[in-house]
Amino acid sequence: MTQARKILIVDDDALSSALLAEFLQEQGFATTVLMNGLHVEPAVRRADPAVVLLDVSLPGLDGIEVCHQLRRFSTVPIIMVSGRTEEIDRTLGLEVGADDYVCKPYGFREIAARIKAQLRRSEGRVGARSVMHGFRIDDSARRIAFEDHWLPLTSQEYRLLRKLLTRPGHVFTREELMDLADDEPLPRAGSERAVDSHVKNLRRKLEAARGEGAAIVSVYGVGYRFDPELSAVR
Repeated sequence: MTQARKILIVDDDALSSALLAEFLQEQGFATTVLMNGLHVEPAVRRADPAVVLLDVSLPGLDGIEVCHQLRRFSTVPIIMVSGRTEEIDRTLGLEVGADDYVCKPYGFREIAARIKAQLRRSEGRVGARSVMHGFRIDDSARRIAFEDHWLPLTSQEYRLLRKLLTRPGHVFTREELMDLADDEPLPRAGSERAVDSHVKNLRRKLEAARGEGAAIVSVYGVGYRFDPELSAVR
């Protein structure tokens, strides 16, 4: 019998969390509810959940800080939830490594659908492994390594880097990259900023791994390209 995948719900609204947990259990998931941001990192290290549903406003440590904390050691899919609708909140969540962002109020079926989408992306399908410019791509596990060190990529970052690596030197427009960076249609401006946020995170992680720059080049007014010959970000 297949073990139920674990969903960690982090929200200080006890009633809403209990109802959501019950609904997700009916959908075949195992759930744990936490109501304090300080308890999240130990729980993720201990239980290794399949998805974290993370509220922005939390006692102890807010969701943005929790997300930043988790990204130091884990690539678990994180869906951030907030009652705030300002675009800056969504962008900030993406910048610290969230995979998706949902505004309250939300429907339980919508949350379940988003969780399943993240699971499909993180689990992936059986695929080939390939090596490009020092990067090893494992499509079956949906992960990428540089010189035998797996990069701590979110699902969107994996898809963006995978796309850029397939055609070195080719300029991908922001429109071409939008569908990779977002799980739902967004206004053009919002989508472009989301792409820029993911690329910013990618550059930081690639610079740390390569030690000589990310080699992701910005093409003004168009988009981005990967140039393996460059040692610095342009």
